[in-house]
Amino acid sequence: MEKWNQTFSGFILLGLLAPNQTGLLLMILFIFFFVVAFFGNSGMIYLICVDVRLHTPMYFLLSQLSFMDLMYITNTVPKMAFNFLSGQKRISFVGCGVQSFFFVTMACSEGLLLGSMAYDRFVAICHPLHYPIRMSKRICVKMIIGCWTLGSVHSLAHIVYAFHIPYCRSRAINHFLCEVPSMLPLACMDTRVYEYVIFMSTCVFLLFPFLGISASYGRVLLAVSHMRSKEGRQKAFTTCSTHLTVVTFYYAPFVYTYFQPSKLRSPEEDKILAVFYTILTPMLNPIIYSLRNKEVLRAMSRVLGRISSMKKS
Repeated sequence: MEKWNQTFSGFILLGLLAPNQTGLLLMILFIFFFVVAFFGNSGMIYLICVDVRLHTPMYFLLSQLSFMDLMYITNTVPKMAFNFLSGQKRISFVGCGVQSFFFVTMACSEGLLLGSMAYDRFVAICHPLHYPIRMSKRICVKMIIGCWTLGSVHSLAHIVYAFHIPYCRSRAINHFLCEVPSMLPLACMDTRVYEYVIFMSTCVFLLFPFLGISASYGRVLLAVSHMRSKEGRQKAFTTCSTHLTVVTFYYAPFVYTYFQPSKLRSPEEDKILAVFYTILTPMLNPIIYSLRNKEVLRAMSRVLGRISSMKKS
């Protein structure tokens, strides 16, 4: 089989939607989701920055989650919409590499960040007297830097290797983004060893944090059930259930996609599941955290009150 002619420096993204009226309606819906996610996550970041009462480790971590979700959806939907509306499905070699890098970075960093958020709630509820020490500002910053650094280094290693694989004449990626597992069927070499490496790295960055989150919330729910204060129990349960909802939305599609052999799933399934963690989750996260968190709602009303008073003056 002939190797891919590198004079054409790019790939073809086959996309998710068919070029018909139904596809157009769905694309309009995805663009709407993008707008909601963009303003929702930007608003959450702004709210946490300007409201002093939200300057705590929990909300500092939440602002990073919003920033990651903002980058997540900005990395996929604009290109997806442009390709569909223009009819041009090509993406340059560099563009594909950049999109893959940010996708893998966000996926790994967010998985680690969700684990850090679970640890924060575990310490706050199970060891409240140790909270100022175990979750000091310095430790919180180290956690965030660690999430970003590990995610970026891991992503860079995968992208450097994946984009040095010789690809064959067929450059059509059966996806709406440059996701490394979707590129491997185009390779001119045996990629089974590399697929195993992807599986192991997924275990490190997704499965292990998920197991840590499950263990943390198991302890948290046990501690909450023994709380005497009804108000404290309700507040702790609301905070934890909100985070567990976000974790479920994020991890479930990843687990189904990356922990099944490629032979047992179809590209169509991969694309539909990718919509969950690249579009729906970034859109839902700020809504879930704002509607189910009284402190965020109060901060929102305070900020809106300040803005309205400034306009009147």
